[in-house]
Amino acid sequence: MAAPRILIVGGGYVGMYTAIRLQRKLRRGEAHVTVVDQQSYMTYQPFLPEAAAGSLEPRHVVVPLRSVLKRCEVLTGQVTQIDNGRRCVTMQPPAGPPRELTYDHLVIALGSVARTLPIPGLREVAVGFKAVEEAIFLRNSVLSRLDLAATTLDARVRKRALSFVFVGGGYAGIEAFAELEDMAKGALRFYDGITADDMRWVLVEATGRIMPEVSIGLSAYTAERLSDRGMELHLNTRLKSCVDGHVVLDDGSEFDADTVVWTAGVRSHPLIAATDLPHDDKGRLLCTATLQAQGLDNVWSAGDNAAVPDLTKPGELTGPSAQHAVRQARKLGDNLVAALRGQALTDYRHSYVGSVASLGLHKGVAEVYGVKLRGYPAWFMHRTYHLSRVPTLNRKLRVTLDWTLSLFFRREIVSLGQLQNPRQAFESAATPDP
Repeated sequence: MAAPRILIVGGGYVGMYTAIRLQRKLRRGEAHVTVVDQQSYMTYQPFLPEAAAGSLEPRHVVVPLRSVLKRCEVLTGQVTQIDNGRRCVTMQPPAGPPRELTYDHLVIALGSVARTLPIPGLREVAVGFKAVEEAIFLRNSVLSRLDLAATTLDARVRKRALSFVFVGGGYAGIEAFAELEDMAKGALRFYDGITADDMRWVLVEATGRIMPEVSIGLSAYTAERLSDRGMELHLNTRLKSCVDGHVVLDDGSEFDADTVVWTAGVRSHPLIAATDLPHDDKGRLLCTATLQAQGLDNVWSAGDNAAVPDLTKPGELTGPSAQHAVRQARKLGDNLVAALRGQALTDYRHSYVGSVASLGLHKGVAEVYGVKLRGYPAWFMHRTYHLSRVPTLNRKLRVTLDWTLSLFFRREIVSLGQLQNPRQAFESAATPDP
């Protein structure tokens, strides 16, 4: 009898940690595990702000799937259709015809995508902050704007280059906002004629507070510290337009900016709503506390794309956080192994520990088990916590080495802008002379 086939769609937090759990728990030959993702690596997103700021090497915030999933089959491609009635998915490889992959058990770990709005100019101008490629792009972009401002004689071009807008005041937005401002301010010592007062850093948040994940007091403290650094916070404000970089806010503000970053929330991956699986009005797969899809014993899910009941708060769902995703993935792996062996399943139950956030070098906020920390202690806790959570010993050592070197050497301020268009120089050289 052939071994059961387990297909994991997505190689992020849930997909990778579930596969790692299955590797550890399954006996050899007990099941065949396949992981499918568009990327061949998992990104540890809490480190993206530090990668963008130059505190971490970008390669050290990603984990190659093939190196950690040695007992799994790893396929690179985009899943375009899920048909649980036929127990198969359709995958589009980077090149060539699509493939159909059959399964006995399906783990949906697609995660989330940026939640955008139909704002004029947003698609053409803005950049997100969910992938390491976006973090690298933003670092290069900010430094290249400093280069431009230090070179141009046009006051309007200079002012536009030194204006940076971030839309969304959640954890991702605040950390990116603070880390990049801190990096840019530190780089100014190498730029003659530019001062911190010349730069304009603007955060736009639709609600009345930033960082809703923490208490109101800690949120207010964070807002005060950012304001003390000369950074503008526009609360209860929405972005109306950013066509050609001309930013228009609904509080009446208008100005030009070369850099617009969108971090205003996420939504479940849209593929789920197009399947024959049970989902809610937000496109999340409806799950039980055992992390199975409601009414199905062969479909499993966790993380941002799953609506999982929070047994510690009856009537509520677990939040879309990396903390829940990692713990749910482990429980999902254990329950999947138990199901294969005909054993009883157990419910996912976990109380939220708290949150930590970096606001730049040696600056941060934290709220863990009700204990609130600010400044250097919070920054140190942020690094300690995430170092303990980043997967593999290899990555832990590389991250530690990056941080250790940063104690003795300042951040590099090199903008590798041509990474965005590596063929530009060659195309120019290959163009026939007129």
